[in-house]
Amino acid sequence: MTVYMDPRESARYAFGDDDHRIVELIAGRYVGANPPVPFALRAFAKTGVLQNAEGLYDMELGGKLPQSKPGDFAYVFGLVWSDDERPIDGVLEPLGPVRFYMNEQLLYRSSAVDEMKPDARAVIPLPLRKGWNTLLIQARRTPAGFGCRFGAVEAKVRILNVLAPFAERSGSAGWVYAGPVPTPLFGENGAFPDWRLPESSSGLSWLPETRWTKAQAALPNAERLFGWPASPAAAYGWTRLSALPGADIELTGRAFGPTSVWLDGRLVASLTEDGAFRATVRPTAASPQLLVRTVGGERGWGFELEAHSGGQRLAFEPPVHAHGCKGPWLYAGPVDPKFDMAPGTVTAIGALLPAVDEAGEPAGFVTWSADAPMTRVRPYYENAMLSNKWTSGAATNFGRWDYPLGVTMYGLLRASRALGRDELARYALDHIRCCTGLYEYSLWDRDEYGFPSINHQLVLMRMLDNCGSFGSAMLEAQPLTGDAGLSRIADTIADFVLCRLERREDGAFYRQCAGEYSADTMWADDLYMSVPFLVRYAAAAGKPEAMDEAVRQFLLYRRYLFMEDERLMSHVFDFKYGQATRVPWGRGNGWVLFSLSELLERLPADHPGREELLSFFRDLCAGVAALQTESGLWRQVLNEPEAYEESSCTAMFAYAFARGVRFGWLADESRYADAAIRAWRGLTERAIDRAGNVYGVCSGSRYSFSPEYYMYDLGTVVNDNHGIGIMMLAGVEIGLLKAAAAGWAADSTQ
Repeated sequence: MTVYMDPRESARYAFGDDDHRIVELIAGRYVGANPPVPFALRAFAKTGVLQNAEGLYDMELGGKLPQSKPGDFAYVFGLVWSDDERPIDGVLEPLGPVRFYMNEQLLYRSSAVDEMKPDARAVIPLPLRKGWNTLLIQARRTPAGFGCRFGAVEAKVRILNVLAPFAERSGSAGWVYAGPVPTPLFGENGAFPDWRLPESSSGLSWLPETRWTKAQAALPNAERLFGWPASPAAAYGWTRLSALPGADIELTGRAFGPTSVWLDGRLVASLTEDGAFRATVRPTAASPQLLVRTVGGERGWGFELEAHSGGQRLAFEPPVHAHGCKGPWLYAGPVDPKFDMAPGTVTAIGALLPAVDEAGEPAGFVTWSADAPMTRVRPYYENAMLSNKWTSGAATNFGRWDYPLGVTMYGLLRASRALGRDELARYALDHIRCCTGLYEYSLWDRDEYGFPSINHQLVLMRMLDNCGSFGSAMLEAQPLTGDAGLSRIADTIADFVLCRLERREDGAFYRQCAGEYSADTMWADDLYMSVPFLVRYAAAAGKPEAMDEAVRQFLLYRRYLFMEDERLMSHVFDFKYGQATRVPWGRGNGWVLFSLSELLERLPADHPGREELLSFFRDLCAGVAALQTESGLWRQVLNEPEAYEESSCTAMFAYAFARGVRFGWLADESRYADAAIRAWRGLTERAIDRAGNVYGVCSGSRYSFSPEYYMYDLGTVVNDNHGIGIMMLAGVEIGLLKAAAAGWAADSTQ
C-alpha cells in the first residue's frame, strides 16, 4: 500500500466527510499558490536575435557582422531566470565552430563533423539553477558558416526566455552579440563578461544598439522612431502624468502636423495644422493617462509636450510597467492616418494599429515601441515553466495555456458553482481571459518575430494537447464571459480538430509526428484532448457534426485500444509495430472514462451511437472497478500489483463512477457508488493533506511497451497540474452523488 502522508496530516483527519470543505481547501490552496501575475512586458529590439518557427534562436552571425573575416570570433550572451532548479534539454545546430558555456562551464564544443555537416544537431542537457543563469556562445567564422541556432527542445512547452545582460540593458528581452575579434576573449582563459556591470567593462561593444546617435536624438520623436514617410502617416504617443485629481493642469506643446491630445479619454486639445497649443484641464483620476495622436507635416513629424500645475512642471511616467523601457513615453507608428479608434482601445498593450508604408499603402499592423532604435514592447509568459518531466515548479501557473490547466480551470468553475464561491470562477475567468484577450496580438507576434512570446501552444497548434483541453474549459466559461471573441478561437480549434488533424485511413485521430519517437501512434489521452471540446463546441456553435465526430472517435479508439479480455484500455497503439502496447496506464484509462462521461451527459438520447457507447462505458467501468485496491485507490498500471497507487486516475474513476450512478448509466448502482465513495475517501486520507496539497500524481508521460517505464521512470509530483483539477471535479461529483442518494432515500420513505 502506497503511503503519501501520515493520516494525522490528511484532509480527512481535519474535515471528515465534509466534501465541500475539502474541495474548497484544494481550490483555495491552488488559487493562493498561483497568484494572478500577468504577462511581463519587456523592451525587445527587433534588430536583435530572433527565433525561428521551431523556437530556436537564429544566431547566423555572417549577416549581423558583415565586416567579419574568416577566422574571426564573435560572442552571443544572454541570461535565463529560473524560479527553481529546472532541467531542460537544449538543442544547438552549429553553422561553424561553436562553444557553448552555461554558468561559465563549457557544456558543448562542436566537432569537425558538426562544423561541416549541414544538418548537425546536438542535444545539450541544461541544468538550470534557481535564479540567474548565464549563457555564452563563442562562434568562429569559416567558409562553412558563422554562428548557430540554439534553444530548448519542444520550445513551445519548455519556454526558454532569454534576457539581455549588462546594467544598462537590465530588464530588456533578447540576446546581445559582439564582434568580430581576431582572438578569443572569453571561455578558454577563464575570463567571462560580468552581466551585472556596464557592458563597457567587457571590452566589447555589444549589439543590438539601444541608444540614439546625437543626430537621431535631435529629430522630432515620431520622425526619429519611424522615419519620415513620403505620404503623411499618424503616430501615437502614450504616457501618464504624475498628477492628483482636483488640481488644474496646463498642457503646452507644439506639433509638426494635425494633432489631438486626450487626457483619460477626453479630448483636451486639437490642432488642424502644425503649430503650438495650450489647454487647461482638471484630471478626474490620479496619475491620468495622456494620449497624443500626430500626423506628419511639411516640416517634420512629431510633437513636444509639457505639463504644469501650480507653477510646477509635472513629470511624465511610463503608462505601463515595462521592463527595460527607459523613457516615460511609448510610441506607435506609422499608422494609417484614416484610422480612428477610441483612445481607451488604443492605449492597451496588445493593441494592433493598422500600419502604412512609405507610400501610404497598408502594411499590416504595428504595436507599441519604446523610445530606442527598433525597440518594441512585448508581453512575455514568464510564470511557471516546464522541466523535462512536465512539472512546473513553485512559480504561478497563471496565464499559461496548456492541457493540464484546462482541467484545472474546469475544476475551479465546477467548484465555484458547487460551493457558491464566485471568486473561484472569477479567478478561472481571469486566467482564461489572460490568454484569450491577447489572442489576436499573439498571432501577430508569432508572424512578426518568428516565434510567439505568449500563448505558445494556442498559436503553434500542431497536436490535440495544444488546444482541446483548454479550449473545452474556455467554452465552459464562455457563458459567464459574454465574450463573443472566444467564438473565433473556438472555431480555429474546431477547424484544426475536424479538418486538419492527422487521421488514419478509417478517420481515427492519431499522432503522425514524423521523425519523433512517437511517430505513428494513437494515445488514449487524445480522447480527452478532443471529445470534451467537441461536445461543447457542438452546443456552442450549433454544429451537431462535432458531436458526431466525438462519437465516431470513441468507437474507433475502442477498436484499437480496448483490451476485451481485461476490459481496460491500452495506453497507446503503435502503428509502426502494428499493435497496442497493452499497458493499461491508470491516467490513460482515467482520461477515457472521464471523457466518455462528458460525452454521454450531452449526447442526445436518440443518437445512433448512444447504446454502443453506454455498453462501452459499462464494460470499462467493470474492468476498472475490479482492480480497485484496499485503500480505495487504483494503481499507476492498473493490472500490476507492484505499481504504486496513483491519485489522478483514482479521481477520474471516482468522477466517472459517480456520474454513471447519478445519470443512471450503471445498473449495479450500489457497487459503483460504493467504489466512488471509497476512492474519494482514499484520496482524502492518503493523497490530499489538510493544507490542500495533492500528492501521488504521476508526472506527464511518454509511452512504452514496458509497464516498468510507468511504474519506475514516472514518479509522482506534489501539486502537479495533472491532478489538481480532477481532484476538485471528483469532490464535486461525490457531493452530488451523496445529495442524489439522500434524495433517493427520502423518496423511498414517502
